[in-house]
Amino acid sequence: MAEILLVEDDPRITRFVKRGLEAEGYSVTTADNGADGLELARVNDYAIAILDRMLPELDGVQLCQLIRSERRPCLILMLTAKDSLNDKVEGLRAGADDYLTKPFAFDELLARLEALLRRGSFQAPADPALRVADLVLDPATRKARRGEREITLTVKEYLLLSYLMQNAGKVVSRTRILNHVWGYGFDPGTKVVDVYIRYLRQKIDTEDVAPLIKTARGFGYLIADDR
Repeated sequence: MAEILLVEDDPRITRFVKRGLEAEGYSVTTADNGADGLELARVNDYAIAILDRMLPELDGVQLCQLIRSERRPCLILMLTAKDSLNDKVEGLRAGADDYLTKPFAFDELLARLEALLRRGSFQAPADPALRVADLVLDPATRKARRGEREITLTVKEYLLLSYLMQNAGKVVSRTRILNHVWGYGFDPGTKVVDVYIRYLRQKIDTEDVAPLIKTARGFGYLIADDR
């Protein structure tokens, strides 16, 4: 299952593309501006980044150039409403692997992604187990273990725990959690993050072990070994 980063500021296109790709078995993370897209590309290994050309904060060409200059391993597909030859050339020279003009049919987008993956440029990154103290999370099997105790996780619990463990020792904001785990580019005004943190604590930080999941009041959450 390839991981895809979609950076698009039109929520209608984001919903359409995300829903369609997830139905095809892809895992899709979204951002609605270039700065957030760059941050996500820096902390995760994506097979493909789909970048809108016209983005707030950093436009698609700038974002593409930065991803390439930092030698991020993902392939890049540029989306644009501009159909001129110069715009296409600019995107390709910035490091894009392919170019798709809006409006587009979903089947064409899917075919472009499949063609990019078939080039053989993408190799799935090594996916070692994540560890914090005696807590182990194996991304290959999506199973968790605390000491000798196996922990059963729902899909969202796994995604949340994985994200916290990838950022072990660092405070992760609710906004970043909502974006990474739920794909929200906005705060829906619910306490869904707090609720799922509570679910994880009930499974991981039981009474007989030292708690690992911490609250940074006013900021977010982190997972860390105090020892």
